[in-house]
Amino acid sequence: MSQPLPEPDPEPLSAEGTALLDADRALEAVDVLRRGVAAGEPSAPDLLARAYLDSGSWHAAVEWLGPLVEHGHTRFAGQLGVALAEIGDADRAEDAFRLAIDAGDVAASNDLAILLRDGDRFAEAIQVLTRAADAGDLLAPANVVELYLEAGDVTAAIAAAERFHDERRPDTVVALADVRAQQGRIDDAERLYERADQLGALRAHTAHGQFLLGVRGDADGAEREFREARRHNEPRWAYTLARFLVDDGRPDEAREYLQIAIDQGDRDALSTLAELNGEDPTDD
Repeated sequence: MSQPLPEPDPEPLSAEGTALLDADRALEAVDVLRRGVAAGEPSAPDLLARAYLDSGSWHAAVEWLGPLVEHGHTRFAGQLGVALAEIGDADRAEDAFRLAIDAGDVAASNDLAILLRDGDRFAEAIQVLTRAADAGDLLAPANVVELYLEAGDVTAAIAAAERFHDERRPDTVVALADVRAQQGRIDDAERLYERADQLGALRAHTAHGQFLLGVRGDADGAEREFREARRHNEPRWAYTLARFLVDDGRPDEAREYLQIAIDQGDRDALSTLAELNGEDPTDD
């Protein structure tokens, strides 16, 4: 008896675009997903938004997402805010983030907090993140701690890290590890980083690698963690690994990862590559 033929994929262009996105080929995914939108595939609009952001196509993202949000599709408001922030339109970005939060996208609080911090509105940023943390957002508690550390307020960072520490939100384990490292409790910090690795925290390997490099002076261990960050596709893994390789005197190895980071819209990577090429990164 012959086997029945498999059903054709009902959204072939969206499936192709998803595969490209998962392979870190966001620029190629954009064209495929634009055709998916034109073909009326239901998944294509959300995937195209992701492709624009993953590829750093900020102006194209604004052109695509702005009209959608204006027509009431508030699920895109947070992504629109990210794109607006990247092109320097802080006022419209803030409006978009607040619209997203009001529509139930609590995670947009993290992006709004970054925008407020960059605008020297530290107290507002803390307030936004604390509300999001209390509402159950997974990332906000750790971001509260990191914001305090960035501001040099270690006492407040310790209090926040201890208050929010919860293994059900693994990034709070990373935040507590960062605090323990600041306190000089190095062994405690290392145990917490290792636990965060086990729990699958979003930036577990990146943070552990930075600890090993900056505190332990263990460059080999740090490189292993940065490469694990790549395997787990942690945020900014490509730039982190590239920066490590540049600082380690291995610029040729770094170039591949810098290009990946640039394709993802990382401005620090663009500046670093320009410096490697002997260019002035501030020269237009």
